[in-house]
Amino acid sequence: MNNPGRRLFVAAFIAILGILVVVSTAVAQSALPDKEQLGKLIFFDEDLSLNENQSCASCHAPDVGWTGPLSDVNAHGVVYQGSVPGAFGDRKPPSSAYATLSPIFSMDKKGLFVGGNFWDGRATGEKLGNPAADQAQGPFLNPMEQALAAPADVVMKVCAASYGDLFREVWGEEMCDPANAGAAYDAVGLSIAAYEGSPEVNAFTSKYDYSLINRAKLTKEERLGFALFQGKGKCKLCHISSGGQPLFTDFTFDNLGIPKNPENPFYVTHPLYIDRGLGGFLASRADYAAFADDNMGKHKVPTLRNVDLRPSEDFVKAYGHNGYFKSLWGIVHFYNTRDILDTCPGNYTEAQALAANCWPAPEVAENVNMAELGDLGLTNAEEHAIVAFLKTLSDGYMP
Repeated sequence: MNNPGRRLFVAAFIAILGILVVVSTAVAQSALPDKEQLGKLIFFDEDLSLNENQSCASCHAPDVGWTGPLSDVNAHGVVYQGSVPGAFGDRKPPSSAYATLSPIFSMDKKGLFVGGNFWDGRATGEKLGNPAADQAQGPFLNPMEQALAAPADVVMKVCAASYGDLFREVWGEEMCDPANAGAAYDAVGLSIAAYEGSPEVNAFTSKYDYSLINRAKLTKEERLGFALFQGKGKCKLCHISSGGQPLFTDFTFDNLGIPKNPENPFYVTHPLYIDRGLGGFLASRADYAAFADDNMGKHKVPTLRNVDLRPSEDFVKAYGHNGYFKSLWGIVHFYNTRDILDTCPGNYTEAQALAANCWPAPEVAENVNMAELGDLGLTNAEEHAIVAFLKTLSDGYMP
């Protein structure tokens, strides 16, 4: 390999091969079936909001793992401002990637609630047969988010959009008849879910995925982290890692004892608000109300895929249903030490709690999981090894 010409040839060949891989990937992703392409166009359309300034992607952006894309927001209150200035919801945007694989909300044989979408499971999938489709309909009409008044307003904007002809082609000309606004609005939700279920969103292209087919090799620390994930750290008890393409969630709900996020702007206008999660949703349903008390404070177990996907190392992502934690290490350290450190004397932020070596009390004290986290006995090095493994779950890895 001392021949300069040969070295240049090999370098050029590798560069061209890399370009071809990128181009072929982009072509594959652009060649979406019509329904998925329609869903993509709807997903990224900011006109589908009251002030034409917010799309689904405003809170679920691809380069950060299909969740909140603003580092400064994630570093503090985490809740994103809606189309109307000053309007804020109450929770961190969950990832829309892999959300289509959540089953329809139900109670399993063990008496555990499983499936649905949103942090509290209220997008059950009972309406459209797909929790992701039910979820997709919510933000358009939420006054704290895209703030449109009625399904007909969404449909009217879709039909008038540059992709209106594609909508009619996929779902039928009659869908733009005002008399069919209800059915057309269902078609909007199903289109978005089709895109969210596409390989462009559910990519399965992480380093971990490639390691399963021997196209990548985890480092020694990453392998240690995975072993701890499977064993001492007890992560796999909720974030299942078995199967050919594991989703790292069991789609159940859990109260991890996460503290209130004192920087959440929702508390400014709702100072007495307590996020009761799944229990709050169950209490709103006559058929499930009897189970509400046993599920207060529980939130959906999220997938860990793309948990560290970010555009740069200094970009802040937030973790937990309310974004209390600002780093993967912070939340792993909480899981490890929640029950052995002192209770902070107030509503400390994560930074304040870490500096004082304490943790605030849980926002909801009932039903806290005491069996699977809180005193794991992990060393500092073991905590960081788990973090190293979690970083291998980001899509877009080039083997």
